Amino acid sequence: MALQSGTEKRDTFRLLWPHTFSRQERRPAHLFPMRRGGRWGYIDVAGRIAISPQFNSAGDFSDRLALVSSGSKYGYIDRAGRFAIPAEYPIADDFAEGLASVGIRTRGGIKRGYINENGRLVIQPQFDVADKFQGGLASIKIAGKWGFIDQAGRMVISPQYEEASGFFEGLGLIILGGRAGFVDRTGNVVIKPQFDLAMWFKGGLAPAKIGDRWGYIDKAGNIAIKPRFDMALLFSEELAPASVNRKWGYLNGKGEFVIGPQFRWAREFSEGLATVNVNGKWGYIDLSGTVVIEPQFEEAGNFNDGLALVMTKSGRGYINKAGKWIWNPTD
Repeated sequence: MALQSGTEKRDTFRLLWPHTFSRQERRPAHLFPMRRGGRWGYIDVAGRIAISPQFNSAGDFSDRLALVSSGSKYGYIDRAGRFAIPAEYPIADDFAEGLASVGIRTRGGIKRGYINENGRLVIQPQFDVADKFQGGLASIKIAGKWGFIDQAGRMVISPQYEEASGFFEGLGLIILGGRAGFVDRTGNVVIKPQFDLAMWFKGGLAPAKIGDRWGYIDKAGNIAIKPRFDMALLFSEELAPASVNRKWGYLNGKGEFVIGPQFRWAREFSEGLATVNVNGKWGYIDLSGTVVIEPQFEEAGNFNDGLALVMTKSGRGYINKAGKWIWNPTD
């Protein structure tokens, strides 16, 4: 995710649930959301219906629970499709590190707090925005400022930033004075806010924008890969998507293109394959840059447990790594 100022949206790199086609972090699911006849249910890795379509929306399983909606409210189901936590929240998010952010109506309007996997409210509703926990901390917003809390609900870094985002590899991303930087778990500024935009650390490097060019910094804030790209994304499986002259390829840790810029768009690797866009259609390449599933989809997501969510003009379906349909597109 990139923290941004000005007119650029905070959520440029956060694709909205439940229609997610690419995610930076995702745990193995084993059950996959699908839609049929306007209702959401789940299939298993063989494409068999495991939970019949019955929900207004359905998200990925996180540990043992998945976020679904029934009517206009959100709740959580177990892997048998039973509500483990009733659908009673107007706003809710997936579980992460054993806690989920939910919206609860208070005298001051809807405020966010956190529940545990038993459905017990463990952090009282008090936040205007409350993100997922990452590395034991979560970014929260109160009265227009962002800070960080721990899993006991203690304010470990007081709200003081224009933007903030969860801890990855021990550093939290902040925006202060319109510039992006990083703090440690005690709130000490490790990398002073100086970049126009930045994303999380992954593999010891974080994409950062200086002027109109993207490069990468290390955890000391030093330039590790010079800013020379139109755009650059997170490393995964030792490669990172980056673009020059409106063409995307993949970099190694030295900043060298090992898969040359040739794609209209490109996304991160997952399970040895990455989604790329050629002439407006999405397909998959392997780590050598060889096309293994021809570009043919309107949208295409990361592989997870050997399956990937793809979209055709007929609807959403799942394919395996051979490009064969496990679940044919449905509406």
